Amino acid sequence: MITWGISANSHNGALAVFSDNKLVFASETERFSGKKNDPHLNLDLINYAAQNFGGYPQQICWYEKPWLKSLRQLRAGQGWLWSENNIKKYVNSYGLDPKIVYSQHHHSHAAAGYYTSKFDDACVLVIDAIGEFETISIWQGQGKRLKKIWSQWYPDSVGLWYSAMTDRIGLKANEEEYILMGMSAYGDSDKFTDAILNDFVLWNEPEATAIGFKHNLHRGCRWWRPELQTEQHKFDIAAATQRVYEIIFRRLLQQAQRFVPSKNIVLMGGCALNCVANKIAYEYFDNVWIMPAPGDNGSAIGAVLTQKQTHIDWPGPYLGYDMGYHTSNQKIVDYLKTFKICGLARGRAEFGPRALGNRSLIADPRGPNIKEKVNDIKHRERFRPFAPAILAEHAHEFFDIPRGRDSSYMQMVYRCRRPDLFPAIVHHDGTSRLQTVEKGSGQFRELLELWYAETGCPMLLNTSLNIKGQPMVNTLDDAELWTETYGLPILG
Repeated sequence: MITWGISANSHNGALAVFSDNKLVFASETERFSGKKNDPHLNLDLINYAAQNFGGYPQQICWYEKPWLKSLRQLRAGQGWLWSENNIKKYVNSYGLDPKIVYSQHHHSHAAAGYYTSKFDDACVLVIDAIGEFETISIWQGQGKRLKKIWSQWYPDSVGLWYSAMTDRIGLKANEEEYILMGMSAYGDSDKFTDAILNDFVLWNEPEATAIGFKHNLHRGCRWWRPELQTEQHKFDIAAATQRVYEIIFRRLLQQAQRFVPSKNIVLMGGCALNCVANKIAYEYFDNVWIMPAPGDNGSAIGAVLTQKQTHIDWPGPYLGYDMGYHTSNQKIVDYLKTFKICGLARGRAEFGPRALGNRSLIADPRGPNIKEKVNDIKHRERFRPFAPAILAEHAHEFFDIPRGRDSSYMQMVYRCRRPDLFPAIVHHDGTSRLQTVEKGSGQFRELLELWYAETGCPMLLNTSLNIKGQPMVNTLDDAELWTETYGLPILG
């Protein structure tokens, strides 16, 4: 049976294909439409999925319940938007007319995390901006069973607050929260942490609303301290925002630990992309799993798993469009040794926001000017660093990651032991968003092994193959257009 999971009609649309209980394809809409965070379905995506993965679906699993969403929108003063939330009419407009089943938003998040993990028992903590009504939830996974233990409702939302602060410093809410997180390393968190706590946060009893807010932040908070407008003010606000988030996150982890007695935790929802904070989870749990698409895109997978209610063999993140392989690793290494930077696009595209070696811009991390060169290519702020991809067995030699800990999906930061040697991959505070590449994990691993054998360096700079504000390169046509436009070759 072919089942499609769909997350769309809100933001960051995605489609996942299951053949019986096997996940065979998943992609964000933006990769096919070329529109960053495209919320809608796309005919090219639909046709690619149908033509390559078993045909059109017998069933669609939708990632949230539209009638509950409509009620929340009415409560929020947005009006009665049922016509926009009529999902049968919506999917029909793309030529699809199978049976549709619906799951609640946070259930889809929790199922995507738990049923792709290796855990037979786990606590699942979901933190996002907003589902239908829920903004935080805690679940208990035992065997095939996933049970909600506790939840918090709109308008009290950690995710909405973080997005509001993103907007407050002039960034784009629901898209550039990761830039705020990066900016935080350049600020002094002491300057505004107390002010943010006092002006926004309510500490409530854990049994009720764990984290309350003094304002409904659905429409932002540009009214807060409008006199703070310099670049350094924005860095300091970012630093304080990140620190407050970590204080809140720690409280939620403590609450999760009280509610669910497990050594394992699954983090899901858009806030699980906060790689600076995520490592705190290891202070309370022995094992942590964050699937590579913990936001609403991953709920395309989760919507199906709420119905199947069983663990799947997680196939890894390379679930998207297949470009095939055309260039040997030896040619790529030879090019890098001479020219230091190149695009890398081959095989199946990654599902999720991180480039993990199949749609990457890679470079020698040792050069003093590499960071500036790559930022210029990507049209990003020059202060922003990049991630290192390193042979897993060497990670502990260069970073403070415990030996053997997996960091395959760039979901946590670790302090670099030799920032003087690798300036392009180190944040201002001395940390790096680390990708460990395990033995036997494919072509990118083999490329790193060859690079290490010929240079003595076990890592490469790895960032997404895109320009700021645009999706990653997806197809061969995209790669050719990139090379023509930016003059940088893409090897694959």
